[in-house]
Amino acid sequence: METILSIAGKPGLYKLVSRGKQNLIVEAIDASHRRQPAFASDRVTSLGDIAMYTDAEDIPLWEVLTKVGEKEGSKKASINYKKCPSSELRDYFAEVLPSYDRDRVHDSDIKKLLQWYNILVENGYTDFKATFAPEEEKEEEK
Repeated sequence: METILSIAGKPGLYKLVSRGKQNLIVEAIDASHRRQPAFASDRVTSLGDIAMYTDAEDIPLWEVLTKVGEKEGSKKASINYKKCPSSELRDYFAEVLPSYDRDRVHDSDIKKLLQWYNILVENGYTDFKATFAPEEEKEEEK
C-alpha cells in the first residue's frame, strides 16, 4: 500500500518513498515528482489517518473521497472551490456527505478535501479504498 501524506505548511500531497534515521523521503504527487526530506519537526499526516466529522461518528477520509468520486464520475471536481461562495460550497458538500457536522467542518476543510481529491484524480488515484483503507477493512470485504 502506498502511503499518501500531507505535510503541514507545504502545499499538495506526497508519497512516502523511503525512511531514513532522522527523516522520511517523500515525493510530490504532481507533474514535478520532486523528492525531498520530511523531518521529525514537520507535521506529517497520512491521509489514511484523517476523518471527517459527522453528526453520528467520524467517517474516514477515503470514504468521503470515494463519495466525491461517485458524484463526479472519478473526474476532477465540477465546483470551483477556490472562488465559490461559502453557501454553494456547503451545499455541494451536503450532497456528498449529508450528515457532515456543520459546526465542526469549516469551509477550509471542504476546500482542502476538494484540492486533495483533484490532485489524486489528476495523478491516477481513483480507488481510494485500496489506497487509504486500513488492511482490516480491506480484509472484511473479501
